[in-house]
Order: sequence, then C-alpha cells, then structure tokens
Amino acid sequence: MLAQEQGEPPSTDPIRKRCCGCVRKQTSRKAKKKGTFWGIEVAETLQWRGWELGKEIIKYLVLKNVHEKTQKLSYRCPSTRFFITVFPQPIVLSPGMSLTLPIIFRPTEKRDYKDSICFQKAEGEFSVALHAVLPRPCLSFPTAVQLPLCAVHNTVETTFTVRNVGDFITVFAWETPSPFCMIPEHGVLGAGAECVITVLFQPKVAAVCNVIATCWFGAEEKQKRTMQLRAQAKYPYLQVNVPGEQHKGGQLGMLQGVLCFGSVPVGTRVEKCVEILNMSEVDAPCMIERAKDPLLLDHAFSFNVSHAVVPAKGKLALSIQFQPQAVGELCTDYLTVTPTGCLQQTVLKMVGSCKGPLVSLHQSSVDFDWINLGESSVQMLKISNVSDVPAYYQFDIDGRGSVFSLDHPCGVLKGTTTLVLKVTFRPAHPISYHRRVVCLIHHQEPLYVDFFGTCHSDTTKPAILQARHLSWYRTNTVRGLTFYPPDILSAMLRDGKLQMDEKRALMLLPEIPADKPCKEYAEASSMTEYFYDGVSSDLALFPPHVSVSPREHDFGCCVPLCKAESLPLCVSNHTKGMITVAWTPSHGSAFQVTPESCDIPPLKSSAFRVLFQPTHLNSLYAAELEGFAFYKVLRQYSNIEEDATICPPWCLTIRLRAHTYEAKREHFIPQYLLDVPKTFPPVTLDMDTYCSALLSNTGTSMMTFSVNKDACPSVLVKPHSGHIMPGGHQIFFLSTHPVKTVSQQHILPLQLNSCPGYTKEIVLRSCAESLLLLLEGDGNLYFKPVCIGTSSTQRYTIKNCTRLPMAFTWKIHFSDSKLLSVKPAAGLLQPYEAMAQAWTFTPDKVTKYLLQATVFVGWESPPLVSPQNVHYTLRIIGEGAMGTIRAQKEHLDLGNVLVGNLKGCSLVLMNDGICSLEYTLSVEQQITGLCDPEEVCSDPTALELEHSRGTIPARSKAFVQVTVRPARRLHYTWSISYAICTPAAPDLASTKVEQQPLCCIEATGVHPTFYIADACSAGSASSISRLHLWRLLSLDTLNEYLQRDPAPSELICKVPTRHSTCLIPPIHTPLLLDFNFGAAPIGSEPALVMLLLVNNGVVPVEWAFLFPYDQKMDLEHWAEDADLNPQELHQMKIQDNQLFSVSPKSGKLLPGQEETVQLSHRHDFVGTDHLPVLLKASYGHEILLNFRGVTVEREQRYVHFASSKHLFIPIAVGTSHPPVQTYELYNGGSVPVMFEVQLDSIERVQKDNYQHPVFLCLTPRGEIAPGTIGHIEWIFSPLEARTYLVDVPIHILGGDSVLITFQGEGYDLKASGESATFREVLSPSVLGSTRLTVPGQAASLSHNRICIGNIPDCTRASRLVFLNNISESKAAVFTWRTGNVKDSEVLRIAPEQGVVQPGGSTLCFITLQPSGNVSFYSIDLVCEVYTQESLIQYERDMQEWEREKERQAVEFTITEQDLRAEKKPRPGRSSDFAETEDLCEPSAVVRKFKTLPPIKNHPTARQPAGHTWRRLLSDKEASHVWVKPEPPRPILLHLDVTARSHSTEDFFSNFSSEFPKYFLPCPLTHQMLFVDGSVDRDRMERDPKWLSLATASKEELQIVTDVLTGVIRGLLENTQFHDAVKRSLQEPIPYFSQFQHEKSAKTQQREQCSTVPSRLSAYPDLFNKEDGERKEMRQESSPSNDFLGSCEGLSEVFHHEQLKEQKAMMKRHPAFRSLVEMVLENTLQNILVEASRGEVVLTARPRVIALPPAPSKRITSPAP
Repeated sequence: MLAQEQGEPPSTDPIRKRCCGCVRKQTSRKAKKKGTFWGIEVAETLQWRGWELGKEIIKYLVLKNVHEKTQKLSYRCPSTRFFITVFPQPIVLSPGMSLTLPIIFRPTEKRDYKDSICFQKAEGEFSVALHAVLPRPCLSFPTAVQLPLCAVHNTVETTFTVRNVGDFITVFAWETPSPFCMIPEHGVLGAGAECVITVLFQPKVAAVCNVIATCWFGAEEKQKRTMQLRAQAKYPYLQVNVPGEQHKGGQLGMLQGVLCFGSVPVGTRVEKCVEILNMSEVDAPCMIERAKDPLLLDHAFSFNVSHAVVPAKGKLALSIQFQPQAVGELCTDYLTVTPTGCLQQTVLKMVGSCKGPLVSLHQSSVDFDWINLGESSVQMLKISNVSDVPAYYQFDIDGRGSVFSLDHPCGVLKGTTTLVLKVTFRPAHPISYHRRVVCLIHHQEPLYVDFFGTCHSDTTKPAILQARHLSWYRTNTVRGLTFYPPDILSAMLRDGKLQMDEKRALMLLPEIPADKPCKEYAEASSMTEYFYDGVSSDLALFPPHVSVSPREHDFGCCVPLCKAESLPLCVSNHTKGMITVAWTPSHGSAFQVTPESCDIPPLKSSAFRVLFQPTHLNSLYAAELEGFAFYKVLRQYSNIEEDATICPPWCLTIRLRAHTYEAKREHFIPQYLLDVPKTFPPVTLDMDTYCSALLSNTGTSMMTFSVNKDACPSVLVKPHSGHIMPGGHQIFFLSTHPVKTVSQQHILPLQLNSCPGYTKEIVLRSCAESLLLLLEGDGNLYFKPVCIGTSSTQRYTIKNCTRLPMAFTWKIHFSDSKLLSVKPAAGLLQPYEAMAQAWTFTPDKVTKYLLQATVFVGWESPPLVSPQNVHYTLRIIGEGAMGTIRAQKEHLDLGNVLVGNLKGCSLVLMNDGICSLEYTLSVEQQITGLCDPEEVCSDPTALELEHSRGTIPARSKAFVQVTVRPARRLHYTWSISYAICTPAAPDLASTKVEQQPLCCIEATGVHPTFYIADACSAGSASSISRLHLWRLLSLDTLNEYLQRDPAPSELICKVPTRHSTCLIPPIHTPLLLDFNFGAAPIGSEPALVMLLLVNNGVVPVEWAFLFPYDQKMDLEHWAEDADLNPQELHQMKIQDNQLFSVSPKSGKLLPGQEETVQLSHRHDFVGTDHLPVLLKASYGHEILLNFRGVTVEREQRYVHFASSKHLFIPIAVGTSHPPVQTYELYNGGSVPVMFEVQLDSIERVQKDNYQHPVFLCLTPRGEIAPGTIGHIEWIFSPLEARTYLVDVPIHILGGDSVLITFQGEGYDLKASGESATFREVLSPSVLGSTRLTVPGQAASLSHNRICIGNIPDCTRASRLVFLNNISESKAAVFTWRTGNVKDSEVLRIAPEQGVVQPGGSTLCFITLQPSGNVSFYSIDLVCEVYTQESLIQYERDMQEWEREKERQAVEFTITEQDLRAEKKPRPGRSSDFAETEDLCEPSAVVRKFKTLPPIKNHPTARQPAGHTWRRLLSDKEASHVWVKPEPPRPILLHLDVTARSHSTEDFFSNFSSEFPKYFLPCPLTHQMLFVDGSVDRDRMERDPKWLSLATASKEELQIVTDVLTGVIRGLLENTQFHDAVKRSLQEPIPYFSQFQHEKSAKTQQREQCSTVPSRLSAYPDLFNKEDGERKEMRQESSPSNDFLGSCEGLSEVFHHEQLKEQKAMMKRHPAFRSLVEMVLENTLQNILVEASRGEVVLTARPRVIALPPAPSKRITSPAP
C-alpha cells in the first residue's frame, strides 16, 4: 500500500483523495537546534538513533566562533563510559573558525543513554546534552482540534497532519465517537512520512460536542494517543424577506411574506428578488422548491435555484421570474425554503396578475352614404388602446378584392395611443353595400364594425342604406321577417298582417302575446359571433339567408400554368324572394369568378366558376373574393313602399390558395414568429374556452398558412387558412370544448407556404375544471382546552386546487353556533390560493366536544347551499375547562423612585390550569401622603403595563413588564386585577366581567433632596455670627426651596449641562435668592463660608454649582458675539479673576452622606460684585444664587445692610408689654461708624395712630466698631390687627444714608386663637450641634445655637455647652466674650476662660436672666480659642521685646566723626535733630550724640476679625525699629443664644404648663435701685414711658406737671384718703403674701429697695436684726416682766418655739429661696461636670447592696 501510494501518481479524484488521505515523505530531518554561548555556536543536543549493540557510532560536534575576537575554551569529557571523545586540550578559535569534535558512542545494552559534555570559558560554563535513544514508533499530531460552527444535519470539516516521528513504519487506526468521523480512519506511515487527516462533523441535534478521539499505532506493542475534538452545532433559522415590504403581523403559519408582482403585461417576463436571511450563526444549506401541486399545468413563476447555502448571519438573493400567458389571470403560487433536515419550512407567497391590451373602436359602423358609380369615398375610423400593453390588431378583410379597404389593415397599436385609419369605399356595381368586418386583436376578444354605403348609376338608383336600416334588420332577423323580400313585407303591412313597434321595426300580430313583449335583438359576445357563423362551426346564431360553397379552396400545384382547373362554386338562396348575386371584380388578381352577377330565384341555387390564371412559376397565390347578395326588388328605390322593409345585402367571401412550384423546386423557406399559449384558459365542464395566437411574417415574401382541421377536430381554428404579406401578421383564434376534468393534449399541424416540409405542430393542453377544495389536516381541527366563558381562536387553512376562482360558504349547525364561529364564513378563493380562516371555539361547560362544520363550494358567488352540491365536512375536537391566574408575588415594593423617572419590574403571572387563558389587566391607583385627595384623584395612572391584554398558555407563566413613573413626591399603591376575556357574543357582552385581585405594587415618589445642615465663616467674615450668616446667605429660604417639589421649568435640563450660547445664560427657574458674603476692606482676607450639604433623601443626589462659564457651550471664535454689555463685562471680570469660587463645584451625595463646600469671595477690587450661580441638583431643583460681595476702601465708612426690608415678629393687639426687637447692622469697613436713625417717619405713623407709639426706636443713634454688628432696638406695639409699614432713613456719619422699610404685623389673639402663640421663637432649621470646622480650628463647640425659648421676665434659665479640643497634641486656651455691655448684663457664662487639654472637653454653663424689660434676645457669644503653645511663644517674644526695650532705653551709640565741627542744618536731616533746633549752644553739643532707635508699638485701628492687612515698614525703617510682637490670632467660635422674655401675666396665660419650671423671685420696683440708692438711669432711658416723656414738647410737659400737682395736692388735703390708708394697713394679710409677719413688712420693704447679695454671709445680720425687733415687740406686748421672770422653766420651750418660728420665717424669705436655688443649681452643675469627666456614669443601672443582718444587742466593754 505504501509502495503504491509512493509510486503511483497522485489521484485527482477528490473523493478518493479524501478517503485515502495524503501521505508525504520528508526528505530530511529538521535541522539541529543550535545555541550561542559567549560567541560559540554549538548544537544544544547531540542525539544517536538506530544504533545496534556491539557497534561504535561516531557523531561530530561542531563548535564555531561567531564572535569578533579569538575565543579560548576547554572542555571536560563525558562522565559515563559510554560516550568517549579525544583527550581534553585547550581550544583556540579565531573569528569565523570552526572545530569538529568527534564523540564515540559504545552501547552495552538496549536502553536509553544520557550524558553531557561540558565546556569552560572565562565567562562561564555551558554543556551539550548527549542522548542515545532506542528506536520506537511515535506519531505527532495536535492534541486538540476545534471545528467551526455547524448547522444541524449539515457537515463541516477540517484537516490536520499526522507525522511519523518514530524510527520505523507505523500502522495507525482512529477510534472516533459520533458525530465525528476521521478520513482515512486507518493507514500506514513510514519513518518521517506524514498524512493529512480530515475530520468531519455531522451533528444531528444542537449541542456542544467535546469528545476524545483515540489513535492506536505501533506494530508489536500497541500505543495510543488521544486528541480532543471540539465543535458546536446549532439549529439554523431562515427567514424570507421581500425588499420594500413591511412585515405584517398575523400571517398564517409559516407564511413569512408575499411577493407581489402586480399586473404584468401578457407574455412579458418580470424578475424580482427576495432575500433568504440566515439569522443564525451557522451556514445553512437549504432546499428551495415550489409547492407540490400535480394539477397545475403551467407555472407562471419560475426560479433557477433549487439548492443553496445561506452564509451565517448573511443572506442569499433569490431571483424569481413571473411570465403570465392568459390575460386577466390571477396567478398564485407558493415557494418553500426548507433547511437541511426539514427542521422548519418558510413559505413565500407569490402573487401576480396578467394584463393585456384594451382596444376599442370609436364607432361601431362607418356610413359612406351614397356615391356615383366610378367614384370613391374615404371615411375615418379611430382605434384606441387605453392599456399600456401594445396591441396587435388585424381587420379580417382583403382590401385588394373588396369594395372596402383600409390603409393599415393590420399593425401594432402602442399602449395608450389612438390610431386614425382611412377606410375607402370603391363600389363596382350600382347597388347597396354592407359588410360586417371583424377586427382581430391578440389577447383580446375581436371587435366588429359595419361598413355600408350605396352606389347610384345613371339608370339604377337603389334605396340609400342607412344605419337605422341595419338596426331594423337585426330586429327583423330575430323575428324571422328578413327571409321575405321588401315587396311582400309591404303588402303584409298594407293588409294589416304586420305592424310596426315603437322603433318602427316590423312584427307579426299573432306573435304578440298580451303578457310578454316581442323579441328584441340582443348583442352576442364577439367570440360567439365570430365562431358561430355556420362555417367554422356547425352552429350559427341565425340561419343563413345566402350560402356559398366552398368558402375556402386550395388549387394546389398548378404546373404547367395553362392547365389550372377552375373551381365550381355554388350559391344557394334560402329566402323567399328573388336575389341577385354580384361579385366584386378583382383586377390584377389571378382568381376570377364567372359570371360576375346572376339572379337566383327563391329557395334555389346557382352555379359559378372560379378561374385561376397564374402568370409566374414558383410562386404563391392567395386571395379573398368578395360578393354581395341582395333582394332584386332593392335595385330601384321606387320599388320600396315602406322604408322599414329595406334589407341590407349579404356579403359572401371565398378564400383561395394556389402555388406554381415545380416538382423539384424548393418552396420559399418561411420566416416567421409564432406566439401561441401552451394551455387553454380554464373553464368548467360544458363550456367553451378560447385563446389567440399570433403568426408574424418576418420575411420579405408573402407566406401562406393552412391548419388541418381534420387532424384535431376538438379544436376550432379561425381563420384556418390564408396568407400573410411581408412584415404583416395573422391573428388566430382557437376554441375548444373540454369534456373531461383531466388534461388533454391537442396537436394542430400548421402548414406554411403549401409545403408539407414546413409544417409546425402547435401543442396545446386543455382541461375542464372541477370543484376541488383542500382542507388542512385531512379535515380535522383540534383545539387546546379552553377556559369556560372564554374563547380560543385557531388558524385553519383551506386551498383552492383549481385554476378558476372558487366561492365557499361555511355552514355550522344551529346548536353549535354558540360554540363555533369562523371568519370569514364565506368568500372567494383565487386559483391555487390558500386562505387561513380564524375558527373560534367558546365552550360553555367542562366537557369534551366533537363538532362538525360543512363548507359548500361552487363557481358562483355565493354558492348554492344544498346537499346535492359539492361540500366538505370538517371535524372539530375541543375541550372546556376551568382556569385561574395568580401572581408569583402578591406584593411588590419598588421602593423609592425619582419623580419623573422610570423604574420597571417584571410581574410574573402563573397559569396552573390545563387551558390557555386570555386576560385583561386593570390598574387602580391610590396616592397617600401629605396631599389634597381631591387634587391627586385626577392624576393619570403612574403605572404602565407593557401589555394589558395577553394570553398565558397552560401550565406556564407570562412576564408583564411594569413601568412606574410617579409624578408627585407621595406614596403610590397600585392594585392590579385581572379578568378573563370573553367573546364578543351578544349574550356574553352584556354580562359584566368580574375583576379578580392579582397583586399589589407599591412605590414612593422621591426627589433628590439635600439641605444645608450647618454653615460657618472664616477669613474676613469670621466675626459674623452664625445667625447673621444664615440671614446673609438666605439659608432658611434655600432649605425651604430644596424641600419643595421642583417645577417643570427646573427639569428642562435634568442634569448639569452646557446649554447656553450666551455669556449670561437664560433663567428657567423661578427660585431666586441672594448669597451675600458681606463686606470687607480691600486687601482683606477672602471671605470664606463653609456649608455642610447633607442628603436627607433616600436616593443619591448629584449637585453642582454652575457659574455662567459652566453653562456656556464652547463655540468657535467666529460665532462669538464681540459686542458685550456692561453686565457681561462685569461677570467676565469676576470669573476671570476668580473673585468668587466654590470648592468643590460638584459632587454626589449618597443617602445620609454629607459633604463640606467652601465658598469664598476675594476683596481685590473696590465695588460690589454680583454673579449669578446656578445650584443644580440632577433630576431636581435649579436655584439661582445671586452671589454678592462688597469691597470698600480702607478708610471708608461702610455699613452693610443685609436687605432693605426688615420684618418684625408679629405682636398681638393689646399686648401690655410688647417685646424689644433688634435690627442688626454690620460694619464691614476698617474704621468705627456712627449711625443715626431719622425718626420723622416714625412720628408720622404715631400721629396717624392717635399718638400711639406703633414703632418706637430705643437706640436712635450709636457706634459700631469695625468688623462687628451693631443693634438698633425697637418696640413694635400694634394698635389694630393689620400690617404696618414705615420707611426709616438710617444715616451713616461720613457715609451714605439708607432707606430701610420696617414692617410689622399686628394680629388679634382672640381671632387667631391658639395658632398665634409665642411658642416659635426661632426657626428650627438652624438648630443642632456643631458639624463644621474651619481649617486650623483647635476646638469646637457642641452646639452653635442655644435656643432657650420663652421665659418669664426676671427669671433665670441655664444651659450647658461643651467646648471640645479636637487636637490630640496641643492644649487650647479659651476666653468668652459678649458683643456688647448690655448682653453681658443679662448673660453670664462660667467659666469665662480656661484651658482644655488635648482631646479633652470643658463644660460651660450659660445663664440668661432678663433684666426686667420684655424683649427678644439674640446674643452672639464669641469664644476666642488659642493654642497654648502660641500663647507661650507670644509671652516669650514679649519678654524679649521688653528686655530689648529696657536695653535700648539706656544704651546709645556715638556715630559722629568730628565732634568739634559745627554742623549746619541740612534740609534732609532726620527728625531726631529737628527737636533740638531751638536749643542753646550747650545743648547743641548733646545733639552730636545720636540715641538708639526707639522701640515703637505701632498702634493700629481695630480691624475686623481675621484681617491680615497691616502696614509694612520700609527696609530702612525696619532696620532701625524693632516691631512689637503681635499676639496670636484666635479662632472665633460663635454661639448664638436666643430667647424671648414675657411678663409674668403673659407667660402664665400663654405657657401655663411651663410656669412651674421657673423660679419667680419677688417683684421688684419699676426702677432698679442700687445699694447706694441711685436709680438705674439706663433702664429709665430705655423705658417706653420715660422715652415718651423725653420726646414730649414743653407745653405737653407743663400740662402733665400741672395736672399731677393738682391731683397730689388734693390727695394730701383729703381726710378720707388718709383714713383709707390707715384702714388698709390694718387689713388682714392676704394669702398670696406668703403669710409673712406684719412687723417684718417694713424690713421686707427696705430689703426690696436694696440689692440682696448672693452670698450666704450676708444673711445672718439680717436675721439677728429681725430677732431683736421681735424681742422688743414681745417685751412691749408682755403685761409684766415679773410674770415672764417667774416662768423661767418655760423659757426653754419658748426658745424652741422661737427658733422654729425663725426657721419658718427664714424659709419664706426671698433671699432664702434664692439661696436654695443657687445651691441646687451648683449641685446639678457639679454632677454634670463630674459626669463629663467620667467620674460619674449617669446612665449606669442602680446597684442594690444587700446588707448583713443586724447583730443581736450585746454589751461590749471598751477596749483598754
């Protein structure tokens, strides 16, 4: 076998090559692998093969120097005795030189040997392996082979090479599991040979195949190697795509498209392409075939591809041709694409129709009137083709032998054209002429036209034939009156045997029944008239009046010319009158009739003879002879009595043929084109079918034709003989009458040019169609189980298997009509069309059904429904069942969904029944939350279902995609219900479908929300309190905006984007507010504001601060607008110089996450800076922040007003003690500012309100230090419940005046009720602990705001706050201070200063005690925090400065060179010498000694906190002046304390539940008296009554003085008033006076006039004094001292009683109550301090210690 493969030439047969494989012999082994070691090239391995025992095998090891230098090396011999080489010696190799080292191998046994030889160089060592191996079989091939993807039932292959790397011939054999196959499976390989193996993969199912193929090889000992074969099989999926056609749903079964060719001209081939798409990833071989239909005789559709392979993910273009043959035929056929394995079938429906010419004559007759003999007349005849298909026409008349001739008797009429034909009338006899000429049209029924005219001569003048005569003639023919000559008819009219109808046609009286009209002429079809002429067919429409025989004759061969025989011609008269026959002479024709005219009696015949006189040999002769027969009485018009009796003449024609070809002469070869159909059009039984054929003469000589009628009597051909002129054509009409429903073949011999050798056989087939309807599935229709009350619709296909349209009608038994229905129930099926009908099964109970339906078919529409007619029965099998639907999860919670965004989930519907269920889903929405129920009830449903109607198959599930889109920030609940769909039957439609609950879906609409939790300032704004900072930045309003629902205009851009082309972007949001950074002098530190953004929502929020540049799109330079307005220039200046900055400008906050944002304003340019910044939250708010900052000159007086309008807190009308309210002004400059309030407008308001001080300014003037906040105190006291407005000018001394609008609202407490109370003192949005720190901050407060709330006047309220040292390594020193002196009077903090250790905290107590005036308190406590390290360093620097100052005070340096020389004053001398200009001469000597430079303490004006500017000294001055060290700058921590004090009566009436919480001291006098008896003038000045007196005029004061003087003088002189005062002193003590002793009233009154000290040491003196008075009183009231002295035994009892009474009186004393309160307060404070230090755990559980039982009483002696 091996020799054969090597010796024989390779086979070219691919099959043989695949089966045998390809074996090649390798000529040489692979080259040895070499390596290079330090410039020495040598083989890495030296191997011995094929060795034998007892022999020495020598191999040579070659060493080559590939280096540029000479190499020196040595080597060591192999370590074993089996490998021997020459004795080692040094080797020197020059560049490019080689050395061959022999190595001898001496084996001693059969085994493998391994050794090595080692070479040494200076650089190192390298070795060469020595191997000797035994001969063994060994095959080399890949370990794995990956085959390409393959379609199921297809085959793919790949190849790999098997090499024999062993030492001898090897036999191999493969074991391959299915579906893999190896070709060849076995073979023999010689040593070094190789073979190509082909792997075939032939899958039967779709799967991933990973198998192991085993190769066995070897001769004696079988060895094996495995190979992994990997492949994947997939099912192909093919689709048929019709280009330009949109896919329509609801197509039947496998029908995937309809290829519509439209209307195609007959005989024309139209080609269209469809695409076969392979949607799978594998190549798909397929079979393309037409639907098998044995009854289809002729296929109008054709394609030339039957098998093809569609590439993976590709397409195949299939060309389909359509060539219809029958005009008006609607062709339908089906194309099937079947992949290999018949896994699926794809059906393409092909539809096309055939259109032909549509020719018409503009007139049905041509009237030539009358002319004289020898003249001619020409008339026009128009013929039109309204179709776009060209029409072949032919008028069946030979103009050479007829009195009528046309200029174009035949031709081609193009589409949509009109042709005007000239018809010439040349009469030969003075008679009337009439000939009905047929116009033959290919692929259309013939047309008829009547040519008639009259010829007069000098002697003969027949009646003029007119069109009415033709109409009367046809009517008279129907009535049988045309067989009578006109003279007889006239006599009958005279005798009354005939009469005329309304159309003047003749009729017989006896033939007119009273109940029915007389016969009228009816136009027969042109095809019937053409064939039923009594000549071509035995049938005729009417009996002939005159007949001629024969109508056609072939003279045959007439050689010699003189021996041509004549043809006897017989003309028979079938009428009852004398007729005359006149033949039209044919001048120049070889055929003549003799005699030309002859009279024939009634019912007689006459003989004529046709003579043939040829003139040329070897020629063809053909002609048509024409003659006219007419009643002889019509020769003269005078013979006609009645015009209605005129009968037109009858035309007689004879077709003649002959030829003069000699016997051995060949006839002219005909050149023609024959267009004839293959089949007759389909008809039913006992119906005639017609078709046309076209024979065109393409030669240059005349051509004759003749059809042998006897050869095929079943087919009628007309004309069956004739001639065709060169370039002309002949149109044939063929007719047959099929009598069988099987196909019949008709063969018609067509002989051309009178030569049997030129005979063409025309083969046609015909078949009578019978009704045949094909029902799918052998007439069985199966329904799956259907739920009761529902319906199931299934497609069922019926097919018309005939070539004629078929009508059908379904009939269902009445009892089954409620269960079954079909659409359409009746219709028309086109030839070979398959129609899919929708059958609906609606069971009404749980049972199995076996129903029947009958379809009646027929050719008529609709077909007759009768058992005798053709019908088919359909069996329907179905079952009724019950079913329900359930949801896999009855409750779905989608959680939080962004408002306006979509969130979806899958609703899994389960059907556990045996029937499919068609369902409809309904959704009911419920919205809950803080909303108006009436408003949200009209909201559209925010839940959308992917489909609300569907079908779930039995025992399966369906997935409905649910999408929610909440429109509000509320909680949504959707209840989903289902209902089983019922059919639209009238009895079921009225039944209300019950909704069944399915599941409930919940979601909550949310917005991305965040808020500003904290804010603090630094830099030049560090002195601004947090409360004032919140007002400057409008943070309350901002938080309010952020918690609202965004408006639609804010969601135009859902995410931050560049959307503007202008420098000032458009504003879409209605939310605007100011971000005021305050004011500072130029060169100050930037104003820093830290905001803490907290995501208080449940979804992440992305926020961004968008500057105008961030919203502007990048445009080309040419698109930029160069003309900028001042506002744009101002914004460009701010953004280019980065006066405002935000860091970071954007971010993302997760729910609950917080982030610090730093905003800054640089004071680089004097003026007011404005910049609109858009705060954008993705899918949320857009808020326009107007950044505003002011920079002033250094010495400029400037007061920063937060706004031009101030709102007072609403006050109730009639409040007896309206509170004091404050208005804040911030000094943003570097110098103190004096302000003054202009009170003119306030006086006008007071005047308008009956002199009632509605607005009262308590501090009309004042001074504000730099960088601090000034307060203007106001009292708003409304007189009525309305809003008060007043514009007050505030004048800044040395600055500008500002007009501020103050607004106050008074309300009626009774009308407002509980809604208008004093409970809300401050906005709670700014409350909370401190959460922000500024860079470098050493400590922080636990709270940045303390809201004490509402408290009674003159009481104390304490709060605590922790000061935490956030540093772990540095101690912090703190000092508390208040903003002004008035705040320090009512607020006390302990400790005021101290040190906080690293990481520690200090508890500070804040105590507020109102001063006696009802007021709103908003106090800014500032805690100055230093690091202890900086203070220590400052003290060290100060000590060094002081020592240097003392040293410089006593030290001086003499710098003059010539002390004797007199110095003249120079203009440039220093100021030190300027002081001694006016001194005497001795003093001048002292001036020569210059003192040391002075130590200067540069006083600077108070700068705002955080101000970094200071005056810089010049280099010269700095070298002589030692600047005093500046103290370290503290970190300012602001603590806002807010409260509102009420009078005792108001507090008790409004806050009765909180009244017991406060300690009320004894009421003080209206004026606070000091210890020295002075009156608190400040309080008096602030009292409204004193202020009203101060503002009164002199006249008003004089009136008040006079009135009070009179009243007091009257009281002093009134004795009754004196008695009343005395009686009041003797009245009993009321219960509310604490039951004090009446003698101590004076003491208590005196104590009220002085300030009671808060020390415990101040009380004993007071008590001792009281005791002494009591003793005196008792002694005075005692009756006698003797009695007391005698009762010394009772003195101890009285002493105890006296002490008890003193204790009780002391407890009732106000000082004692104050002392107790102080003790309790200090105790609680100590406990809290210890708890803060960890000494006491307040939350620890109490411990119960069980004490041991008490020991029994026993007497113990004391220890010695």
